[in-house]
Amino acid sequence: MENITKLILGSGFANLSFSNWIMFAVSGLLVYLAIKKHYKPLLLIPIGFGIVLANFPLAEMGAYGEGIIGLIYEGGIKTELLPPIIFLGVGVLTDFRPLLSRPLTFLLGAAAQLGIFIAALCALYLFGFTPQEAASIGIIGGADGPTTIFLSSQLAPHLLGPVALAAYSYMSLVPIIQPPVLRLLTTKKERAIDMPQVKSVSRTAVILFPMITGAVASLAVPSSAPLIGMLMFGNLIRESGVTDRLKKTAGGAMIDIVTIFLGIAVGATMEGERFLNPQTLMIFGLGAVAFLFSTAGGIALAKFMNLFLAEKNKINPCIGAAGVSAVPMAARVVQDFVSQNTDGKVNPIMAAMGPNVAGVIGSAVAAGIFLALLG
Repeated sequence: MENITKLILGSGFANLSFSNWIMFAVSGLLVYLAIKKHYKPLLLIPIGFGIVLANFPLAEMGAYGEGIIGLIYEGGIKTELLPPIIFLGVGVLTDFRPLLSRPLTFLLGAAAQLGIFIAALCALYLFGFTPQEAASIGIIGGADGPTTIFLSSQLAPHLLGPVALAAYSYMSLVPIIQPPVLRLLTTKKERAIDMPQVKSVSRTAVILFPMITGAVASLAVPSSAPLIGMLMFGNLIRESGVTDRLKKTAGGAMIDIVTIFLGIAVGATMEGERFLNPQTLMIFGLGAVAFLFSTAGGIALAKFMNLFLAEKNKINPCIGAAGVSAVPMAARVVQDFVSQNTDGKVNPIMAAMGPNVAGVIGSAVAAGIFLALLG
């Protein structure tokens, strides 16, 4: 009888806490959104299951334990290995031609990083976070999960769970967050601006772009090199035309494997005792601020640029909202919004992809700037 009692008291059931049950509910919500609503299922399902594993009492399945998930976290996230590999795969999957065909839209991708710095300043001066914590929170506004994880794991690893969850949650909610901002900041006339097709981009240009951009960004902000360098290396693999096997591997099996490990390790950082605190609520609130201002920043710059552009060259300011680097979701949101508001007469999907892919570069550079100043 004594052994049975010992076995029962040593079980996970006997050691479940209220915080564990709350985290199980959070996990269930993420999995529901991923399966039912198709919100970033490739990321939210691993994260959701990682949360469950982390909250099994005595199982040592959290990111900070000594089990298998702890090994993945120590070897893949703390060493900065997995996020740059994700960027390699993203580079393979990214077509920079829409950006190269309209270089001016590069500025919109930069302007859409406004929310990063506003949220960071709010976190620092209004909520009392340290500069490192504020930077990790602000980067949520870049709408780039791997960049958020990359920066937070170095500057504020204790905030990795809530910061990463906020980033991926808001990325999933881009179709809900952005349309009200677009409706508020643009007029019916501006939404109807039709941007004509531009000339095609030469093969030489698409090959030189990753080499030159990678070199310039890495020399200007060396701490951004792990992300920018791998992103541009992946894009060179894509555009070279002679590395099909590498292209298929980096853009297929490899990025899928790394996404699994990254997602489950991030989810496993969210143990109830660590995650459930007022700080987490502040992070989610500041993340919303970051997303809203990033969306507004891209739109505002497009409207400002139109003051100086000839009538035939004016930019549909809605595409500025695509400057957040949720690729290609933000561009699709802009396309759906504009098309619905113009009865299908204006379809800016290709124009929106320019600032959208520029945002990937912009968020990585912003992370590099934070690392250079605070790392």
